[in-house]
Order: sequence, then structure tokens, then C-alpha cells
Amino acid sequence: MKTLYKIVVAVALAAVVMPSFARGRKHEVTVVSNREQVRIYSSAVEDTLRLFVVADTHLWLSDEREEPFREYSKRMAAAYNVTSHFRTGAKTSPEEAFRQTIALAKQRGADAVALVGDILSYPTERGVEFVQEVMREYGMPYYYTPGNHDWHYEGMSGTSQELRREWRDRRLKPLFQGNDPDAYGVTLKGVRLLFIDSSNYVIEPEQLKFVQREARGKQPFILFQHIPMYAPSRSVGYGIGHPDWGAKADGGYKIERRRQWAESHTKLDYDFYDTVVGAPNLLATFAGHVHTYGCDIIDGRPHFTVGANFSAAYYEVIVMPLK
Repeated sequence: MKTLYKIVVAVALAAVVMPSFARGRKHEVTVVSNREQVRIYSSAVEDTLRLFVVADTHLWLSDEREEPFREYSKRMAAAYNVTSHFRTGAKTSPEEAFRQTIALAKQRGADAVALVGDILSYPTERGVEFVQEVMREYGMPYYYTPGNHDWHYEGMSGTSQELRREWRDRRLKPLFQGNDPDAYGVTLKGVRLLFIDSSNYVIEPEQLKFVQREARGKQPFILFQHIPMYAPSRSVGYGIGHPDWGAKADGGYKIERRRQWAESHTKLDYDFYDTVVGAPNLLATFAGHVHTYGCDIIDGRPHFTVGANFSAAYYEVIVMPLK
């Protein structure tokens, strides 16, 4: 018998109530969101888990070590120097916004912070050190997966796969803290947290196998990745599984000075999409990339995007027992 899956989404002053039946769901879940807070009630969990989700800080700070790479980083280094706070409109900066968010996570008693890509505007050594310093200062556990800018030096030769592999290893490696950069999972208070590097829109075979194994498991899981899942009417920025994604839709390759996307997604990409949205133990997914708050309901599951942290935006996600 299918289990009723209830979604309650409240954004600003508007509220949407969406009861639906989730195919094959093994437990009842209710999700309530009021912009920067998401509460997930699940009959499959026995303890309360509190997470902060952060994406798109776009830290640009650097030092003399960056000098040999200025020709590759100069555009993004100038992109988000002065920003506006998402609530007050007051002037802020990526560094100030990031520190403020992590301080709030500590104050709220978060169990961990999920860093969901584009924390950096390019693979800056000083930026990586800054993230580590702030996390140590507040004693916050964190888990990281990169975005399309974290590892990208604009104009540097190579495929996206080659450049991602090189700069993850040369610069971003400390942020993974020994975890597999492509895909890894951790268990906190009975909930699996899965981190997938989909930052070039393309899924690797081992990533698909990893998610398929998790989808066959008994533990509820939340998936974190930088690029959001496709939903009807969404732009190709919601590129995971998007049927229109490909070279013809790639409007950014010239300004980003990179190779064009592939002609289209592969069967493997679509299999990944189907596995995630159809997983009976999926609680939700969280992504960044589009710099805006949003929630799409796909096959009865919520798929969230978080506002840009360069404006101090974040999600506070609370997973708790459904009584």
C-alpha cells in the first residue's frame, strides 16, 4: 500500500499545501519550509538532526600565491566583491556573509554544515584556508562538495573532467577531509547525507552505482549536490536530467572561457536522475547554483535550491521524528 506523502511549502507570505502519493515510499514524511528554514518530519527517524546548507558564497580572496594564475581568475575575482544581505539589503561581502552564517549555525546548535558548491569563485588557496579557519574558529563539523566555479580557472586548457580532477586534488582536497570527491556519504543521527560532485552536469558510472546502492538501503537519505535536479519549466541551470541540456543550450562557455557542454545528456545521466527522484528512502535534495530559494516537487519528493551565501542566505534544515 502506498504511503501518503504530504508536502507543505511556505515561501514568504504564500503557502502551498500539496498532499500526494509517493511511489513505493516506505515511511510517511511531512516537509514544512518558510524560506530559510526547512523542517522534515519522518517516521523513519528517531532523533532530531539540525543542518545548515550553504552554497554560492563565491569567496574571491587571494594572496601572492595567486599571481601566476591571475589571467585565469581575474573575472571571477571581481564578480562578488560587495554584495547585499538577503534580508536587510545592507552591504556585506562574501567573507562577512560566510562567517556570519557559520556563527549562526553554531548559535543554533547545528550538528553540521553542508557546503554545496561554489564556496569559492575559483580554486584560490587563500579561500580554502579561510573556510578551514572559520570552521575551526566555530568548531563546526562540515561536509563539502564542489560547484562549477570552485575548480574552474577560466581560459585554462583541458576538458571539464580534467580540470576538475586536477584542481580538486591541487587546491580543494583539504575541504573533502579524506572523503571521495566524486561521491560519499555520512550518517548523522540515523539519516544518510549523500554528497555528489555533479558540478560539470555529468554523472560518472561510479556515482550512479553509489546512489543506486543507497537507494536500495533502509536508511532515509538527503542528497546534496551543486547543480539542481530538472523540473518541468525550469531552465537548463537545473541541469541534472534536463532534456534540453547540451551544447545548443550552453550560453556561458564563451564568457567562462571553457569548452562547450557535450551535445546532450547520456543514458547514465538520466538513470541517475531517475534513481534519485524515485528512491523510496529519499527525504529531499538540496542544491545551489541558481542563487535563489526554491522548491520543486518531483514524484512526491521536495528538491530545494538555496539562495546565494554571498548575500548570507542559507537553509537551516531540521529533521525530526514524525509523531
